Amino acid sequence: MLNDQELFTISQVAEITGLSVHTLRYYERIGLIRPIDRAGNTHRRYSSDDIGWVEFLLKLRATGMAIQNMKTYAELQRAGEETLEERVEMLKTLQFDVKAHIHELNEHLELIRHKIEFYSAVIAGQKQETSA
Repeated sequence: MLNDQELFTISQVAEITGLSVHTLRYYERIGLIRPIDRAGNTHRRYSSDDIGWVEFLLKLRATGMAIQNMKTYAELQRAGEETLEERVEMLKTLQFDVKAHIHELNEHLELIRHKIEFYSAVIAGQKQETSA
């Protein structure tokens, strides 16, 4: 668990999130991550809130959300509470898409299960023939 007061270097955040340092810098440059505070030596210092945001972005990306949509969401989030309805609508659309993808994957999984059962029955029949 992350300490709310602790600050993290970009290397630590890369290790925590699994993203590369290059990707973290890219995400900041394109506006997915707000400009990160800097220490006196100009090194980035991430807060636990920053890490939580990066982890949320990773979840959005894992669902298949396009980077451009993630940027739009990030801009809306930084704009404040007046954008809540727009963010909810974006998340509802994403939820619909994810559910459709899950349904499609379940259909694929059912086909695979069927093939496993079919081939297993063929193999069992072949073994029975050779032992007879």
